[in-house]
Amino acid sequence: MRRSYFPYATLAACMVFFYLPLAFVVVGSFNNSRFGGAWRGFTWKYYQQLLNDREIWICLQNTIVIALASTAACMVLGTLAAFALHRYRSRLQFFHNTLVYIPLVVPEILMGISLLLFFVAHSVTLGMGTIFVGHVTFSLSYVAMTVLGRLQDFDFTLMDAARDLGASSFEAARKVMLPLLMPGILAGGLLAFTLSMDDFVVTFFVSGTGSKTLPIYIYSSIKHGSPTKINALSTILLAVTFVGALISRFVKNYSDQRILDKETM
Repeated sequence: MRRSYFPYATLAACMVFFYLPLAFVVVGSFNNSRFGGAWRGFTWKYYQQLLNDREIWICLQNTIVIALASTAACMVLGTLAAFALHRYRSRLQFFHNTLVYIPLVVPEILMGISLLLFFVAHSVTLGMGTIFVGHVTFSLSYVAMTVLGRLQDFDFTLMDAARDLGASSFEAARKVMLPLLMPGILAGGLLAFTLSMDDFVVTFFVSGTGSKTLPIYIYSSIKHGSPTKINALSTILLAVTFVGALISRFVKNYSDQRILDKETM
């Protein structure tokens, strides 16, 4: 039987489609040209400008603070929402599920406009607080759905056994349910953190003066500033992402190896 090279060609085409633009960004960050385009020689000056740009570090700080705060709030509220949806049944359950699902399917621009109109109607000053509320609004559903999937396989007889052994309802939830649900909670939290870090549309509508985040800064710089400096910033973000992925992979392999060693002992 003749060997088909179509799968290999398809894989190569996909890899080129996904990674060639990233390669252009990395190469462009070292291009001694203000607006990119033709190669004008190798330079480090845009990385130096990036390190000396105080505004970008303020925007990065705002982004991390909002992402951490909204992720923490979503992990708590999303877990409670998932537990309520799974545990309690009522005639309004379909309505409750719809409320949780809506942020997953509503276009971001519509959500951003709706939040802006809500804040303006109630005379709320736009700033870090409104960005936090906006990020919690669209991230909470992702945590709730992730934890809800974890609850589908949860054995609630473990809670009954813990209470039979003398634990209170709170102790059973803290020492039995929470550790078993923690992988789903952390997975939803990581998803919420990622969505918050790179959100632009909702943040664009609900941010105020002096409350720019990194995506807003990047948009403004590309439109009115130096695209090459943004290439340098993107290269640093890519490097951090790849290093984080490698560390995560190493930790996972190390944990799997330790588990395998214990099973073979």
